[in-house]
Parts: sequence; structure tokens; C-alpha cells
Amino acid sequence: MKYRGRVDRDMPAPGDTAPDFEGVDASGRPFRLASLRGAPVILYFYPKANTPGCTTEAREFTQHHAEFARRGIHLVGVSVDSVEAQSAFAAKCAVPFPLIADADRSIARRYEVLGTFGLARRTTFLLDAELRVEKVVESMRVGPHIAAARAWADQPPRGPTTPGPAGVPPTGAGEP
Repeated sequence: MKYRGRVDRDMPAPGDTAPDFEGVDASGRPFRLASLRGAPVILYFYPKANTPGCTTEAREFTQHHAEFARRGIHLVGVSVDSVEAQSAFAAKCAVPFPLIADADRSIARRYEVLGTFGLARRTTFLLDAELRVEKVVESMRVGPHIAAARAWADQPPRGPTTPGPAGVPPTGAGEP
């Protein structure tokens, strides 16, 4: 099943398995979405690092990161920026979770979130522990993404996790 958003496009919909992807995070380390299987994930796409809205979003998600981590939920951000831009952005906003560089736009294309001017549309996918989409949030405003993620996190657990201390992934989360 595909989700038909406001501009008649196909993207992963509730009930679909989120497309796996490989990328490089802001620190230059390889990242694969499938490595997080076994824990719920907040996967959010943002248009461009160091812009006002994206800075606000990164800081808001950072502010709630410990709350999500205590519940065994991973946060992952993706934009079409380079590793260098993501690195500077992560440092500026003190982001404690992976920001994935998608300079070739392949991840944004897989998720059907590539928008005008080759930037990702602000879209959040809330994924259960088996990486199935539970909810999709589309809005250029930051508030609905943060509010939806927090409300979703307050729901009962979504699968097998053994949470570690804040900032430490659940056991088994780093395994492919």
C-alpha cells in the first residue's frame, strides 16, 4: 500500500515496511537502517542543514532525545546535504543521534520525499520495531513532527527492545 500525500506521490504508508538504505552519518561512519531492527525508529527527512526551520527541528528532536532513548526509540535524520555539511550541522546543534548525508538523493527518492529544487520535503516516518511504518507526518512546519513523535512515543512499546542508558542504543540494535 502506498500513501498518497497532498501532491499525488507514492511513499511508504502505514503498514508498509520502510525501505532499507545505507548511507554515511555526520561523523563519516556507515549507517544502515536495517541495523536498528528490533527497536522503534523516528526517521525524519529535512530540507537543508543550517536553515532556520531545520535548525529548530534538529534542536527540538535533540531536546527530546533522552526521552526517546529511555523508551528504546532511535532517532535518525536525513537530508540531501554532504557529510561535511551534516557534520557542521550536528556540531552546531549538538545532535546526539545520526544525521545521514544523502548528497546523491537516493534515500529521498526511495522514500518519495524529494521535492522542489532537489531538497527533501519535511517528512517524518514513525517506525515500529520491525521497521514497519506506523505513521507518516508531512508538514513544512516543525511543530507537527515533534508533537506526533512525542505522542507516538507515549504509546505502549512496539516490539522487542532492551533499552540502555540515555544515548545508548538498545541491545541488538547495532546488529545487521
